Amino acid sequence: MWHTDVVEVLGFITGALCVWLLAKQNIWNWPIGIANNVFYVVVFLRSGLFGDAGLQVVYIVLAVYGWWTWAFPHRTHSELPVARTSARQWIWLVLITAASALILRAFLSTYTPSTVPAWDGITTALSLAATWGQCKKLVESWWIWIAVDLIYVPLYIYKGLNVTAVLYFIFMLLCVAGLRAWNRELNASGRKQSNS
Repeated sequence: MWHTDVVEVLGFITGALCVWLLAKQNIWNWPIGIANNVFYVVVFLRSGLFGDAGLQVVYIVLAVYGWWTWAFPHRTHSELPVARTSARQWIWLVLITAASALILRAFLSTYTPSTVPAWDGITTALSLAATWGQCKKLVESWWIWIAVDLIYVPLYIYKGLNVTAVLYFIFMLLCVAGLRAWNRELNASGRKQSNS
């Protein structure tokens, strides 16, 4: 049986709009994303997904950083360009994400009544990695989001958040569109540089 409330529906609307705007590289994805985070703090606290609720608070902080980064890019660019994740960034990202997932799992197991601490921990850690990549406009952040969404959809169905599960399936489709769009831009900017 589907149970929905106004907060989850508002989260659905703002979430879908945020990811669509992000795929379009529209700076308004950040404030819309902040509204989405506020709605989902409430939804996840009600559902006992404490890692995801805490993640929304971190998302708000990262959204402010991302908004600022996109609004005031490095002085040599009129806007922040799409880029690839460097080998060094990948090494740090994998190490920090793995350590974060383990720490979060232990914390959630010990200090919260979470029924899915391992899944809550890994999705939280991966989501933070993907959000950091978004802030830097790293094209591979879309791959991380796709992986996260593949975990989130069945997790939210399991927790009875069917509307949210549908939203994260839509997120996954939007992530594929975002990946393609950012790859096109990256390839186009590479061609421009090689022609200069």
